Amino acid sequence: MRFLLQVARDASVTTGNGVVGAIDHGYVLFAGFCQGDNEEICDRMIKKMLALRIFKDENGKTNLSIRDVGGSILCISQFTLYANCTHGNRPSFTDSLGREYAEPLYEYLLKRLVEEGIDTKQGEFGEHMDVRFCNDGPFTVMLDSDVIFSKG
Repeated sequence: MRFLLQVARDASVTTGNGVVGAIDHGYVLFAGFCQGDNEEICDRMIKKMLALRIFKDENGKTNLSIRDVGGSILCISQFTLYANCTHGNRPSFTDSLGREYAEPLYEYLLKRLVEEGIDTKQGEFGEHMDVRFCNDGPFTVMLDSDVIFSKG
């Protein structure tokens, strides 16, 4: 599982249905899923993400978590986080989890974020989306469950 976090001053996601999600400040979270991912890994990734201290305190130091600053999350499904570019010039996405397994994990992620008390907005799974945001810093962090946690 990969989470690409971008600290945002504001963000929105638009589909053919118009704006479907928007936040003032917090994270734009791009979430990608691969073979072997499950709800347990998702819970561990959420715990790690919510504990990250990457927001500035009153002294300009990155000491605050998303909870500390009352931030929101705009969560976007992003299978391209598993693009494999090792052969040729056209990325392969065979490492990405197929829709039938990825969509329930994405829905689980959204449900758990709300249960954690985080104001959570979302895009539309599997749809073409325009994501607009102001990356504050810029500050971007990649969380990869294969690197952070051993899948055994």
